[in-house]
Amino acid sequence: MSTISISAPAVPSVRATSSASTRLRLTARGRRLLVALAALPLAAGIGFAALSGGSALASGEAVETTDFDTVTVMPGDTLWAIAEDVAPGEDPRTVISEIEKLNALGGGSLQVGQQLAIPAEYAD
Repeated sequence: MSTISISAPAVPSVRATSSASTRLRLTARGRRLLVALAALPLAAGIGFAALSGGSALASGEAVETTDFDTVTVMPGDTLWAIAEDVAPGEDPRTVISEIEKLNALGGGSLQVGQQLAIPAEYAD
């Protein structure tokens, strides 16, 4: 009878001859290139904003102007009360909406001494 034996071949262990890891070294030229590539999207965004930002002003369209009077807010005044005072025959909700649009009021809060522009159609 014959005998067959199987043995795994010896695998030599691979060890680095140096324990220091390899570092990426950039030259001055490489650093400049890396900074330029990183700044490219920012420069493109600024260029796009500069080119597209003034198109409304350069279109040559006429701007509609609105005449208005002003009212000074007194203590206890509300938009409803001001709307009833300046346009007694109109729906206060419509007048309030026009006052808010003309004065760019977000929440409808008023401060004493604040000057509110009143559209000319409701002025005295």
